[in-house]
Amino acid sequence: MRRKLFGVILAVCIGWFQAEAGTDPVITTKPDVVNHQNQTSATLTCNLTNTSFIIKGHYWTHNGKTIDKSESTSDKAFIEHTIKKIDYHSAGLYTCVFRTEPEVNATIEVKVLPYVGAYKHSENANEKDKAVLICVSHGYPLPTDWSWYKLGKDESEKIPIVNGTSDKYEIKTTPNKTTLYVKDLDINEDMGMYQCQGTNEIGSASDQIQLRVRSQLAALWPFLGIVAEVIILITIIFIYEKRRKPDEINDDDDSGSAPLKSNAATNHKDKNVRQRNSN
Repeated sequence: MRRKLFGVILAVCIGWFQAEAGTDPVITTKPDVVNHQNQTSATLTCNLTNTSFIIKGHYWTHNGKTIDKSESTSDKAFIEHTIKKIDYHSAGLYTCVFRTEPEVNATIEVKVLPYVGAYKHSENANEKDKAVLICVSHGYPLPTDWSWYKLGKDESEKIPIVNGTSDKYEIKTTPNKTTLYVKDLDINEDMGMYQCQGTNEIGSASDQIQLRVRSQLAALWPFLGIVAEVIILITIIFIYEKRRKPDEINDDDDSGSAPLKSNAATNHKDKNVRQRNSN
């Protein structure tokens, strides 16, 4: 008797769980994943099926933020969202949300090649100092691997830079940023083009940075230029004064001779007057 009763209870419980499972909401998404390599635009769809819930509306989110003009009070169980251009701006996680009690949702991934860009495409540093080269990445998914290279003169030769192989280089990375430190700069060895490369599950992208190394004497050139200008100015003034002085001396001599002749004539007249008076 007990066994029969237990069997009945078990059957009722199983039936109840099956009934509850049969009423759980199911959202069918198409496509499950969007790959940028296969298409440049896409239409995402969500279909809410197998539910007795009342739909009071729906909306879409992109990376957790509600998409403008996607909210609706419609009770439709089939909704869609169109991505006109697939790039690193539009890549990410798209979620369709149905306003039910409780809310139900499903997510579609839109994946693209990583966007890799140099923070500055040209860096200047002094010899013996340290240079800091930075690249950043955007999009989804972010790079899982970063690489640095020093390019040859024709840029076809790529020399890998490995972190920790020497005291010369140090690399620090996060999923969306990589930083290369070049220490004890040498004007002959370290100047040139560097390449950063980010790789995710879709593929790789890269950018380049030009490093210019200045001589340790570079800071003296402005000062030496000012000194040279001062020396030239002083030389010009000296030459001008040197050429001007003889002319001035001649002018002074000419102006001083006239009074001497006048005084001599006056003295001669005075002498004649004295002689007459004595006679």
